[in-house]
Amino acid sequence: MHRRPWLAHYPESVPHEIDLSRYASLGALFEDSFQRFRERSAFVFMGKSMSYGELDEASRTMAAYFQSLGLRPGDRVAVMMPNVMQYPVCVAAVLRAGLVLVNVNPLYTPRELRHQLNDSGAKALVIIENFARTFQEVRREVGVEHVVLATMGDSLGLLKGLLVNTVVRHVKKLVPAFDLPGAVPWPQALAQGRQARFTAPEISPDAIAALQYTGGTTGVSKGAVLSHRNLIANTLQCLAWMAPAANTVPAGQQVTLACALPLYHIFAFTANMMFALALGGRNLLIPNPRDLPALFKTLRANPVHIFPAVNTLFQGMLNHPDFATVDWSQLKISLGGGMAVQSKTAKDWLARTGCAICEGYGLSETSPVVSANLVNSREFTGTIGLPLPGTDVAILDDAGQPVPDGQPGEISVRGPQVMQGYWQRPDETAKVMTPDGYFRTGDIGVLQESGRVKIVDRKKDMILVSGFNVYPNEIEDVMTQMPGVLECACVGVPDEHTGEAVKIVVVLRDPAVTEAQIRTFCSENLTGYKRPRHIEFRTELPKTPVGKILRRELRDKTA
Repeated sequence: MHRRPWLAHYPESVPHEIDLSRYASLGALFEDSFQRFRERSAFVFMGKSMSYGELDEASRTMAAYFQSLGLRPGDRVAVMMPNVMQYPVCVAAVLRAGLVLVNVNPLYTPRELRHQLNDSGAKALVIIENFARTFQEVRREVGVEHVVLATMGDSLGLLKGLLVNTVVRHVKKLVPAFDLPGAVPWPQALAQGRQARFTAPEISPDAIAALQYTGGTTGVSKGAVLSHRNLIANTLQCLAWMAPAANTVPAGQQVTLACALPLYHIFAFTANMMFALALGGRNLLIPNPRDLPALFKTLRANPVHIFPAVNTLFQGMLNHPDFATVDWSQLKISLGGGMAVQSKTAKDWLARTGCAICEGYGLSETSPVVSANLVNSREFTGTIGLPLPGTDVAILDDAGQPVPDGQPGEISVRGPQVMQGYWQRPDETAKVMTPDGYFRTGDIGVLQESGRVKIVDRKKDMILVSGFNVYPNEIEDVMTQMPGVLECACVGVPDEHTGEAVKIVVVLRDPAVTEAQIRTFCSENLTGYKRPRHIEFRTELPKTPVGKILRRELRDKTA
C-alpha cells in the first residue's frame, strides 16, 4: 500500500477505511434510508416538503413506469432538470431499476445536448419544459425513444402548481415555445407507473450507476463511468469525514442542507443528495442560486447546518445586502469545492457566519470527493486538506514516478471512488490511468508535512514566463485582496519576448479603481515575472453554471 502520512492527522473519531460491504447497491442504500427515516422530510421545494416515505413511493412508481416502457438494467436514462422535486424522484427510480443515470446540464446548447445524448446512447429523457425547445431542435438526430415532460409546478399540488406554472410560463416567460409530440407529462407517467409493478433487479456493486459527463472545458465532453460501488464509497467517505461536525447538531434537530448547487453536477449530487439521504438529512432545493433574494428568503425561513458552495457563490452572498438578514448561528459546515476558495472570501465568511469554509477537492472521475480539510477546523489552510478514508494520493512526475515530499507534481488518486473509465473511450481512459490504478487528475500539487495536499494549479493553466512557472490561482488570490476588486481571472497569453505573459481580467467593486493602482498593488505583492503584462476590465467573468470561471474562454478570446 502507498504510504499515507495524512492518517496521523485524522481526528480520532474518523476511521481510516470505510465498510464497502454495507450496501450492495444504491437501491439498497435508498431502501434502508426510506425505512429508517420514513417520516422525516427529505426535500423541500418552494415551501412544499417531501418525506422519505413519499420519496420511496414516488420513485418506486416511476421505476415501475420505466420498466413498463421495456427499459432494462444497463439502459441509459438522461435527466435534464434543475433543482426541482422531480429530480431526486427520477434519480432514485433510475438507480433502483438498475438503469444508468445520465445527468444533463439543462443549460446545454443543442450542439452540446446532441453530443451527450448520442454519446451516452440514452433511450429515455426526463426533461423540464423550460428546456424542451433545446431538445426539440435535436430530437431527430438522437436515439431517444421515450420522453417524460415535467413542469416546475408538478410536485406542488393543484392550485400552487397551477400558479407557479402560470408565472413561469407567462409572467417570467421562462418556457420558450416547443412542440414534442408523444412526450408523456410527469403526472401521466406516475399514473401509468401506479398501474404497473416494480420488480427490483439484482444489481452488482460494479454495475454502472451513472455516466457523469466532464465539462467541455477540457475538449470533447466525456462520460465518467461511475459504478454503484463508486458512489456508495464516496457517500460513506463523506459521512465519515463530516461526522465530527454533523454530530454536533442538537438532538431533535434534523440535519438541514442548502442545495444551491445544481444536483446534475457531481459535487451537489454527492455532497447534498446522496450524503443527506444516507444521513437522514433534509435538502432545501434552490432552483436558481443566481436569484440571491430568493435564496436568502429560503435561508431565512430554514436555518441550515450544512452549506456546500463554490467560491463565487460564497462571495456573491457576502456582497449582497440580504446576507445579514439570515440567522447563521446553526451553521456547522461550510463546504467549498468546484474551484479554489480564495483566502479573502474564507476570511470574510468566517467573520460573518462564525463557520470556517472547509475546502475540499474532487472531480467527476472520483465521484467526486478526494480530499477535504477538517470540518471542525477554525482555520483556512489554503490547501485541499487530507485524503478521505480509504483514499491514496500520490504526487507524480511526467514519467509517473513519485516526486519528493514538498515538490510539485501531478495529483494522482486511487480509491474505491475512482471511476471505471471513460464511457466507450479506452484511449482516453489509458491517458489518465496508471498501470497500478491511479487516476491522473491534471492538477499540480504538493504534499505537505502536515499530510495536506496543496494545489498549485491545473497543469494546462500554468503560465511559463521566461522559464518561470506562474500559477493563476496565486495571482487571482492576491488580486481579490485588493480593495475595490470584486473578481479576477488570470490567463497566459503569447508573448514574443517571454514566451507567455500574464494577463488578468478584472471585475471591479469600485469603478474608481485605475489600472495604475492595480499595477502598483501587483508590484507590491508579486515578484516581477508574476506581474500582469496585460490588464482588462469587464463587468463579469464567463462561468460554468456551477460558477467556475472559464479561463479557457478568456484565453481563446485573447488568441
